[in-house]
Amino acid sequence: MTTSGISRRGALRMFGIGALGAAGAGVLGACAPSGASTSSNGGDTKSKNFDFTSWSLNEEAAKPAIEKIIAAWEKAENSKIRAVSYPYNEYLSQLTLKLGGGETTGAVHLDIAWLAAVAQMGKLADLGSVALKGGYTDVALNSGVYDGKQYGLPWNTGSIGVIANSELLEKAGIKKHPTTVEEFEGALRELKGLGGGIVPYAAATKVAQLKDIFPWMQTFGCTLMEDNKVTIGDDASVDAVTWYKKLHDAKLIAADVDRFDARALFGQGKAAFYDDAIIGKGVTAAQSKDKTLADAMQPMQRPVLRSGDTPQALLWGGVIAVVKGNGQEAATRFALHTTSDRATVTEYFASRALPPSTTAGLSDPKVAKDTFTTEWTDKITKTATGSPFWQFAQNAQIEEAVAKQVQAVLVGKSKPKDAMKKAGEEITALIKR
Repeated sequence: MTTSGISRRGALRMFGIGALGAAGAGVLGACAPSGASTSSNGGDTKSKNFDFTSWSLNEEAAKPAIEKIIAAWEKAENSKIRAVSYPYNEYLSQLTLKLGGGETTGAVHLDIAWLAAVAQMGKLADLGSVALKGGYTDVALNSGVYDGKQYGLPWNTGSIGVIANSELLEKAGIKKHPTTVEEFEGALRELKGLGGGIVPYAAATKVAQLKDIFPWMQTFGCTLMEDNKVTIGDDASVDAVTWYKKLHDAKLIAADVDRFDARALFGQGKAAFYDDAIIGKGVTAAQSKDKTLADAMQPMQRPVLRSGDTPQALLWGGVIAVVKGNGQEAATRFALHTTSDRATVTEYFASRALPPSTTAGLSDPKVAKDTFTTEWTDKITKTATGSPFWQFAQNAQIEEAVAKQVQAVLVGKSKPKDAMKKAGEEITALIKR
């Protein structure tokens, strides 16, 4: 994300926060002149003690691994980290309220989809010079950029892509993954011929998850946004939705499916393809009664319209940002250590199966031996990009506007051309607020 979004006042209004005054220029601790001990946001920037805010500290599966990282840092640095957490679904609103009120300091865990909205508040430090020390992959590094500045150090970098069931493909006589849209559609028809209630592609068709249509729009050539203008409504977006409707009518995808339904169908051996984040393998396999399912799950590049096109995928992951002010220097060092120290990131991968964001971490034997992760990184994350709509606080409303129009097409209430034109107009109105 490198383009400017809505005004800071607009972003804060969306979160129910009063407009903040512009924050003064903050200086990274590593680059601060000798004697500098305070920032315009208040507090001692050189304090060893700081806060670390993360939704994962509120999750039973993740908390022990993060607490171990915190404890090791405290012992090595003779410092104290105050752990702060909110449930994921409440996290962004709580964080922005606390940040706006000056109650949040130190290091902050952010979903990459939230980075732009939080950065617009003017409270985050520019970590550009520090990021150069991390050895991050180019894709990972870009996930922490907003408006040309490095506001986040990438912690875990993955993507949302297509997962295939090799056993079902084999039963249908499909010997290799389809690489073009035409081959993909042909494979779906072969899979449909297996009968037994098979849903060849458990694609999203419920409004809640229909943002999955975006990578398909991009596959057909729609840029979503270009030169600050919404391009949904162009011929490419219409072609993508027309194709999606064709799959729906041919029962190659099913009605009323979201991510949870797709995982269930895949876990039951009733779907050959579905879209998920890289963590989908662990989640879906754990829920399935078929204990051999994990061995059949394969990452697949999204088919392209024409041979030679770049496969499309949505970037997925988290970064650690640093709030200007109290404990800024120590929090910056902690963020760098947590996201790039080889032993730390590989141990975190071993406990949570979340891919590291550094080349050293990805090449470590503990990570490299996981072929699913290495193949996913090479096939899918390598060309993944963030959504151009993440820069707007109205992102959720934008996704819903498009989803409702796509669903209207699927159920026969609207024509693709009319629906995409309306979706484009609705998005344009939303981002002008």
